[in-house]
Amino acid sequence: MSHIVTVQDAVTAFADFMEPTNAELDAIEQEMPVILADVDLLDAHIVTLDRTPTEVDDRRIRRARRRALAARAALINRKTGTSLPGGAA
Repeated sequence: MSHIVTVQDAVTAFADFMEPTNAELDAIEQEMPVILADVDLLDAHIVTLDRTPTEVDDRRIRRARRRALAARAALINRKTGTSLPGGAA
């Protein structure tokens, strides 16, 4: 008969090494506006799952989508630190 043992010690033994590094935490902090904008967009879509979207719902989704795209564009512009040739944004 083989005994079943827990692997809790093996799982938690490496907990100190599994923490995010400072660089990873900084990356998360930089991406937080994008994450929050995506959450708002998801919330806007979730509201309309069980009903037909109204005009107000459609506007809320459009605004949330624009905020999410603007947050992504701002993040990319911050990372590259340069603008596109010809003054395009």
